Amino acid sequence: MAAARGQRGGERDAPSAAEVTMPIPPVSDTPMQRARAIPEAAVARLAVYLRVLSGMAEQGTVTLSSEELAAAAGVNSAKLRKDLSYIGSYGTRGVGYEVSVLVDQIERILGLTRNHSVAVVGIGNLGHALANYGGFPSRGFPVAALFDVDPDLVGVPVGGLPVSHIDDIPRICAEREVSIGVIATPPAAAQAVCDRLVAGGVASIVNFAPVVLQVPDHVEVRKVDLAVELQILSFHVARRADSMNVNGTAMPPKMNGAGVDGVVIGR
Repeated sequence: MAAARGQRGGERDAPSAAEVTMPIPPVSDTPMQRARAIPEAAVARLAVYLRVLSGMAEQGTVTLSSEELAAAAGVNSAKLRKDLSYIGSYGTRGVGYEVSVLVDQIERILGLTRNHSVAVVGIGNLGHALANYGGFPSRGFPVAALFDVDPDLVGVPVGGLPVSHIDDIPRICAEREVSIGVIATPPAAAQAVCDRLVAGGVASIVNFAPVVLQVPDHVEVRKVDLAVELQILSFHVARRADSMNVNGTAMPPKMNGAGVDGVVIGR
């Protein structure tokens, strides 16, 4: 009876409210699901691709091949195609990739479809440079707060923003919905600053201090140690010099997907 109910003369009764509102099952994974599956090394390269593509878009480039994009980003084309497959972009045979579409896809995966307010803590030489850098707002990272402990700096505008005291970090970061904190303090102050940022709801931290920070599981920390980067460069310079001493000629730079001779591009 249930199967026959509602059918009369080949017609069907109007669907019930439950049938109308029942969601359609997804036919593919979501950007968030794809993002979770992307290796961290590929995420770093996606950021490099986005920088290259944005520059090409400004120059009026509409489409480009995987070989062209790979060469501009300093990776091999096979690795580039693998990286782009993570975001569901495969290009068109004989045409390549549409620059604007690829920019949109990468921005969505990297979470750049909305602004992320930034707080810089430690307004020394590095902090001043970061606070005054005009490239952050244009890429979706407006600097919303500055902090320091020096009474001669507190209240002084830097890059158009007055510097606040580090004791106000939790309150101001919560009020201004800061999502990314940048620590540019001496090493001894970094952990205390980090604790204040976390207390203010900041879940992503860029740490320039040469210390390992202790954070809750939900907080992501990216450590940027310029001394380590210089030491890596020194290693490659020494290796090339050794190659010249042995062979009499310099070895060509190795392109391995991260940049030249393993040095990450775009840091």
